[in-house]
Amino acid sequence: MIALEGVTKKYGSFTAVDNITLEVGPGEIFGFLGPNGAGKTTTIKMITGLLQPTAGRLRVAGYDLAERPEEARRRLGFIPDRPFLYAKLTGWEFLRFIGGLWEMPEKLISLRAGKLLELFELGDWRDELIESYSHGMRQKLILAGALIHDPELIVVDEPMVGLDPKSIRLVKNIFREFSERGKTVFMSTHTLAIAEETCGRVAIIQEGKITALGTLEELRRLSRTTHTHLEEIFLKLTHGEEPGVVDLWEEGHS
Repeated sequence: MIALEGVTKKYGSFTAVDNITLEVGPGEIFGFLGPNGAGKTTTIKMITGLLQPTAGRLRVAGYDLAERPEEARRRLGFIPDRPFLYAKLTGWEFLRFIGGLWEMPEKLISLRAGKLLELFELGDWRDELIESYSHGMRQKLILAGALIHDPELIVVDEPMVGLDPKSIRLVKNIFREFSERGKTVFMSTHTLAIAEETCGRVAIIQEGKITALGTLEELRRLSRTTHTHLEEIFLKLTHGEEPGVVDLWEEGHS
């Protein structure tokens, strides 16, 4: 579903992504993890066609992004970490607008928009302006917009930010159902518990290079640790240190 071959992205003399080769197949929920500044967002922007690689080749659903970008983009839904919404539209108008961009038939737009608003518990807010939505409601609307054209692939950057526990469970269930239909979820997140619970495989990127790839058990063996939780394995593989605790009131002690 996603194939990267020797993908590199440079900004002047700085290499943000360095010769990445990666394949993610149909039906996978795939985690893409790494420290801040590791190259995650740059890679995602190249997969979604928002950035052009300096070198290498990317394919989405079999389509080369350099040769057939429109065909590739039609197969994916993108949920960025900082989504933009038209605040003066209603939720209903926003989904109809997104459906129109994908040139969907009017009846199909209305059918799917109605189902998605109900699914994300936004049905009572469908005719309210987006500016009145909470952060969590806006996040759910973005998710609905990414799903309305029934893509083969969802690329999502920090999907659970701002969601309450009930909504987080709903999104995880949606991702699982999506993968069970043979579709793919490519997810970047700092919430390692979410990745551990939902992802079949994960890749860890550090300083622009993929330094680890595999299932949780394979990463545990690679890290040569007895820890079973992804957080500890991630810190070991990225050479992260256990954060210290500073006594903010030390000077006030007698």
